[in-house]
Amino acid sequence: MPNTALQEKTVKVLATAQVLNGVGVAGTVAAGSLLVASITESETLAGLAQTSSVLGAAALALPLARLTARGGRRLALSTGFMAGVIGSLFAILGGSQKNIYLMLAGTFLVGAASAAGYQARFAAVDLATNETRAKQLSFVVWGSTVGAVAGPNLMEPAGSVAEELGLPRLVGPYVVSAVTLTLAIVVIQLFLRPDPFLTAAQQSGNLNKVKGATKAALRHIRSNPKALFSILSIAIGHIAMVSIMVMTPVHMAHVDVTLTIIGLVISIHVLGMYAFSPVVGALSDRLGRIRVIQIGVATLLLSSIVSGFAQADDAITLGIGLFLLGLGWSCTLIAGSALLTESVSPEMRTSSQGASDLVMNLSGAGGGALAGVIIGTLSYGWLCAFAAIPVGLLGLWSLKISRG
Repeated sequence: MPNTALQEKTVKVLATAQVLNGVGVAGTVAAGSLLVASITESETLAGLAQTSSVLGAAALALPLARLTARGGRRLALSTGFMAGVIGSLFAILGGSQKNIYLMLAGTFLVGAASAAGYQARFAAVDLATNETRAKQLSFVVWGSTVGAVAGPNLMEPAGSVAEELGLPRLVGPYVVSAVTLTLAIVVIQLFLRPDPFLTAAQQSGNLNKVKGATKAALRHIRSNPKALFSILSIAIGHIAMVSIMVMTPVHMAHVDVTLTIIGLVISIHVLGMYAFSPVVGALSDRLGRIRVIQIGVATLLLSSIVSGFAQADDAITLGIGLFLLGLGWSCTLIAGSALLTESVSPEMRTSSQGASDLVMNLSGAGGGALAGVIIGTLSYGWLCAFAAIPVGLLGLWSLKISRG
């Protein structure tokens, strides 16, 4: 099978799996927080669910990269999704028994499915050419749109299904997650053949040269200015996105904005994150990775200004700001991921990709934690201002990289 046909099939399979993964994981975000709050009887501890999930994604990033190096994408992605299935079952049991430890163990493992979803975007470029790499990657990112939008809207029917099974309503999204992630495993196992990573490694003669050591990958990235720039572009874009996004509902709730309006603003943000991924990917191939990262930087800075000056009850302005936030994130993620893949040596590619996801998830977790401190001691406007600082520095660095 020619690479072009195989690549087209690979992207379709990955996008399908990403839809199933997105439906499963996205629906558990709100449910996890509500379950933890009901178990602990404390709204203050509700954020533990999302923190645990993010840490799970970070913890599994490197092991999944090593599995890719040893056995290919099919093994790594299936393992990540399987961990998510087990996590969903733990969360169902923890929610039913009101056991916070089982619940958090479940959300941690569901985070592994997120890690697999992130690595699916790299699987899309194993066989891609330099001219189409970002566009191919963006199609898999776009697959997350369906899941991110549909998942949260399935909470009500999922709750009804849970009650039919004699379970608490709030564990319903985890029942859906267990089913959709199982289907994602089936899709990957049956249709991701031949394995794109193993095929690419065999064709390039690097099948036995792939290295999975994280320290070696980080040394390789530090010694490579473009690779270092790309991984920090992904991380800084993620910090800005997470820190502003997670605190926007808190900001709006200060003036008793309804949950429906808050949900609409977040939905518009998700639309910005994923819906225009193919356009971002095509622009990245046409204009160049660094130019699109610069567009992302400008968009993130504009977002911080629009959001930072918006009143808490101004849903329209906040919606515009959050849309721009998601779009800027999309630019730094897609262009940065493509730049990283082509900047590192082939034998260091999977370990570098794992290191990138680790740095991105840890950055997001740190950004979310700091955001809470900033908005608690200062204000939402100051949070947006602080989030703009690393983004602005990235923009200045991009000017140097583009000249070099």
